[in-house]
Amino acid sequence: MTHASNDSDSTPLQKPETLGLLPIRRGVLLPGTTMSVPVGRKRSIAFVSSLHVGDTVAVAAQRDPDTEDPVLADLHRIGTVARVKKLQRAKNGKTWRIVLEGLHRFELKSLVQSDPYWVATVVQRPDGAITTAQSIAADEIRTHLRGVINTNAGLAEILEDTNPPGLLADRVASQADDNRAGEIEVLLTTNVLERLKVVARLIAETKARWHLKQKIGGEVRAELEKDQRKHVLRQQLRAIQKELGDGDPEDDLDKLRDKLEALDLPEEAATAVSRELSKLSSLNPAQPDAHITRNYLELIAELPWNTRAEVIDDLDAVSDKLNADHYGLDKVKERILEHLAVAQLSGTNRGTILCLSGPPGVGKTSLGQSIADATGRPFVRVSLGGVRDEAEIRGHRRTYIGALPGRLINALRKVKVKNPVIMLDEVDKLGSGWMGSPEAALLELLDPEQNDSFTDHYLDLPFDLSEAMFIATVNDLGQLSAPLRDRLEIIGLSGYTPEEKRNIARGHLVPRQLAEHALDPEGLTVSDEALDSIISGYTREAGVRQLGRQITKLCRSLALIAVRGKADEIPEMEITPTEVRKYLGKQKFFSEVAERTAVPGVATGLAYTPVGGDILFIETSRMPGKGGLQITGQLGDVMQESAKAALTYVRSHADELGVSTDELAGEDLHVHVPAGGIPKDGPSAGVTMFTALTSLLTGRRVRSDTAMTGECTLRGRVLPVGGIKEKLLAAHRAGITRVILPALNERDLDDLPADIRESLEFFFATEMHEVLEAALEPSATSLATALDPSESTAMGATH
Repeated sequence: MTHASNDSDSTPLQKPETLGLLPIRRGVLLPGTTMSVPVGRKRSIAFVSSLHVGDTVAVAAQRDPDTEDPVLADLHRIGTVARVKKLQRAKNGKTWRIVLEGLHRFELKSLVQSDPYWVATVVQRPDGAITTAQSIAADEIRTHLRGVINTNAGLAEILEDTNPPGLLADRVASQADDNRAGEIEVLLTTNVLERLKVVARLIAETKARWHLKQKIGGEVRAELEKDQRKHVLRQQLRAIQKELGDGDPEDDLDKLRDKLEALDLPEEAATAVSRELSKLSSLNPAQPDAHITRNYLELIAELPWNTRAEVIDDLDAVSDKLNADHYGLDKVKERILEHLAVAQLSGTNRGTILCLSGPPGVGKTSLGQSIADATGRPFVRVSLGGVRDEAEIRGHRRTYIGALPGRLINALRKVKVKNPVIMLDEVDKLGSGWMGSPEAALLELLDPEQNDSFTDHYLDLPFDLSEAMFIATVNDLGQLSAPLRDRLEIIGLSGYTPEEKRNIARGHLVPRQLAEHALDPEGLTVSDEALDSIISGYTREAGVRQLGRQITKLCRSLALIAVRGKADEIPEMEITPTEVRKYLGKQKFFSEVAERTAVPGVATGLAYTPVGGDILFIETSRMPGKGGLQITGQLGDVMQESAKAALTYVRSHADELGVSTDELAGEDLHVHVPAGGIPKDGPSAGVTMFTALTSLLTGRRVRSDTAMTGECTLRGRVLPVGGIKEKLLAAHRAGITRVILPALNERDLDDLPADIRESLEFFFATEMHEVLEAALEPSATSLATALDPSESTAMGATH
């Protein structure tokens, strides 16, 4: 900003003079105006203390108000010579207040003294003689002032005085604009005509601001009147609703606000709540958006952001609870205790997600309930079977009508703690459709590195799920995608042995059903023989669900007899197998192994299914033909290729096996696997097909007490397979006593219960001739010698 020269004024050049200097920080003292200045700096106090009323001082404005010890460069070069009108010392005796009256301008030349106070050399710059142009400009300013006189009472006083043009400009500037920059610009403009132009611009800006203020003020007043009208209407509506007994929406909003303010929300959630509350306050309660916003805020208020259940850290108590609720499953219980021990030592629940895998009815879901009961956490089960919409997991966005949060957020809303046991049931039965993949939505949820900021689409805020203990259950691991399976620690539940089933029935199923049917457990018991009869003759499963149904049916029959008044027909002490057949009807399952393998060409294999292990019969037959092979029984590609490989092996070793190649060329062979309505596939039946074809073509029957599993190559090598424990349990259930396994599967016997291992005889084979030697009934010539005369090592058998 520059000041104009006073070339048009014919004032004579003034002589320099020395005056005491008072720098002021924020105000601007213009000639013809009065100003009260607080004095607090040490030098300024020293200067003011030496003054008397009527003394003359030099006043200069600082360029930067924060400068504590200004020098010449820190002061504007044009200032005001002022007269002291009043001096007043503060009550604390440390500061002063001085009232100054501006006289005329000066130009600051130099500072000649800084201690004890500032003294400056100045040259006075009076306005000079009045010109015609100045008078015309002054008249224009007076005309403009009349347009804004209502905005400033001080301007009316200025209009009444007959001030010269220069002084008029200074006084108008001090009243018309409260902007320090504008006053500084007027002070620095020494040319009177230019100064009048600056003041005219400031008046125009002041007038424009005044009109804008009036406009905005009118709009604000109108809005306030509108809000006041709404307030009155709401008050009337509140009175009407109170009279009708419908409650007060404002009171409900206040309660919701208090509830939200009491929560210790994360910063992002607190910001969202504040925004939504402001939005809800401005909405009419009858508007749809009001209901949507209220539902959203109520969800936030009901979620357990920092509420936790008190966890029981006593692992012995957890172990006792698991043992009381579940018989057996020792390795499963041990792994659960390990998981809890790690969580207890580390102080966090972050880690692997447990996945209980096994057939139906083995107690996967009830294990989760037992864990929750033992640790003191609430238990919530989220069933995922048949879910096809991703929004079921992650929620719908609130932009949709009828939007809802996902099942996980809803589950936490119900249990009201952030560290429950959450059972994700039947994960392998998730569907997939055009609405997205629910399984993919589980990837973030089941990743311990990500689920501390799980974001539900409806909530749209990160929520910490890392403290929840997730337990997934599946029947068939093959149905899970690789990324999801990678996030889970698989714990297999293979199924129960007959002895374990009997103990479960004795300790859990029978007492519970007797109590539910109001039968006296003291006067009525079920013998072990009756339970064994139900287990072997009326159920064939890996778990105990069907066993529980049969016991329920037995109790229903006894309850019906009691209600009909035929209590004498109820056994007084003990249910025996005779009563089981009487009340449950004829036996449903029989051991068919001996009958099915009574002829050559039939072998018993072992198979693994998602519901546990099972036995599988491979039947073969020969008929006149041209050497073709027919395969039936809904076999998959792998089993069909196993049948073709078996036939190739038999043909390539026809001489050693005693099979006529001419007969093979003139006959067709048929391989069939019964239960043709059920699709079958997998490599485990390779050894069984080899054995069945060899039995058919050599006329040697397969031993009826023997079952086998394993994959076989064209060269006769026996390869290992999976699901050994499930297969051996199925063999035991079916009455098999001898089992042929690949040699590399011998290590899998460690997972088998001791009583099952002792009841079965195992043969471990590496070559196909060893399988045939153990499986086929004896003949005059040893197959091992015929197939491999140079090898005298016999196949090992173990119990």
